[in-house]
Amino acid sequence: MLKAKHLSGAKKAALLLLCLGEEATAKIFEALDDSEVREISRCMMDIDHVDPKVAREILEEFKTARDGDIGVYIRGEEFAKHAILGGANNERAQQLLDQVSAGIEGRPLETISKMHPRMVAGLLENEHPQTVALILSTQKEDHTSRILAELPDDARGEIMYRIAKIDNVSPEVINQIEDALQREIGVASGTDRKQVGGIEKVVEILSKMEKGADQVILTSIEAADPDMAEDIRRLMFTFEDLVTIDNRGMQAILREVSTDMLTLALKTASDAIKQKIFGNISERAADMIAEDLEAMGPRKLSEVEAMQMEVVKVALKLEEDGSIVIPGRGGGGDELV
Repeated sequence: MLKAKHLSGAKKAALLLLCLGEEATAKIFEALDDSEVREISRCMMDIDHVDPKVAREILEEFKTARDGDIGVYIRGEEFAKHAILGGANNERAQQLLDQVSAGIEGRPLETISKMHPRMVAGLLENEHPQTVALILSTQKEDHTSRILAELPDDARGEIMYRIAKIDNVSPEVINQIEDALQREIGVASGTDRKQVGGIEKVVEILSKMEKGADQVILTSIEAADPDMAEDIRRLMFTFEDLVTIDNRGMQAILREVSTDMLTLALKTASDAIKQKIFGNISERAADMIAEDLEAMGPRKLSEVEAMQMEVVKVALKLEEDGSIVIPGRGGGGDELV
């Protein structure tokens, strides 16, 4: 039988807290560092039984292990989750739970998350774009955006394209990546399968980048895969989001859009966006479009969405040129005055 003295400190702490119960553990977790909570929680999730002799060694007064040698049976994973979520700081609890469940934090990829973006870029600059994409896809979006800003311009588009193509990654690939990182930064690796990357990840990263940088990357992706670029644009900024643009910006967009294009784009539009557009064209033009919409027969949704995307592209191009400002996009501060 394994003795308590042979267990790691984290394992002992996990066994002790399992015996103390979720309420006490939640209070203790609040006083520990995030890295300590993650390490202890992972140990808990591998435990479903505490041997009474080991329990007594760890805590001599462990009274709940009384009645024979049956020990204590626990659903370790459920206990750990409840203990983490039992703290007062809900935001920290959810973040810790996500990290423990993902199995990424606490290994080389966690070290990457704490390094200065310029240092990470230097570490990755000679790696294959697929390797860089995989590593960056495991990081938080704002950290990834800052790392990308330190990488060469001609590398960003390819890396983001590869991030968008990533789905499930096998444990073997994670091991290879972390083994390589281990040689550079000297920390241990793990083997859990990861769900990383994808178009949604790319959208989140791009939304954190400086104004204009996202469009440079999108242009690069579009050259390799136009459909993917359009999917990314759809998620980043929609036709309905035009309502957030000020009147001067809206008028600049409408000058670049034909009446026929605008009419079809408004086929499924909300009243809010219709009012926004009608308020920035002449009353006569608004009446004509309203009449055309009323007389318009059924149209394929794909045709309407395609036309809406064309209007969105006009807006994004004008933003890239500095002609308009789209609120909430990018990290720049170059407001129009």
